[in-house]
Amino acid sequence: MTYKHIFLFVAIAFLFTSAACKKKKVDPHVPPDVRLKTDAPYTSTDKSLNKKDTILVGIVVTKTEDDLKSYNVSYFYDGIATGTTYYNYFMADNEKTGYEKDIKISTRNQAGTEKWVFTIIDRDGNMTQKTITLNVQ
Repeated sequence: MTYKHIFLFVAIAFLFTSAACKKKKVDPHVPPDVRLKTDAPYTSTDKSLNKKDTILVGIVVTKTEDDLKSYNVSYFYDGIATGTTYYNYFMADNEKTGYEKDIKISTRNQAGTEKWVFTIIDRDGNMTQKTITLNVQ
């Protein structure tokens, strides 16, 4: 084997190794853009209410990276870790780039805390959540 062959062999091995070690572009995993409506008559922040009061929460969602997939509203009473689904929806084809929904919530007839979690998930599983805690008196 000549020096030219050894050099060629080392050069090819180097090129193969550096091509195999190159990092692939990482998906930034950008979650959907979500905002709660803040104008009257909407509630968008934590609030103290009476038993059996009703509020209106509006959500506006915009696709950032991937198509929108689903919207879920769940509540957690008095600090419990496991929530209950109040509303669950899968986006229709015409809603995969943007979605808007109003939800009417009535507090229970019992004093305590109610944490309401609004979750949007896109096609790749990226998630954005907004939370409102209601102190029921």
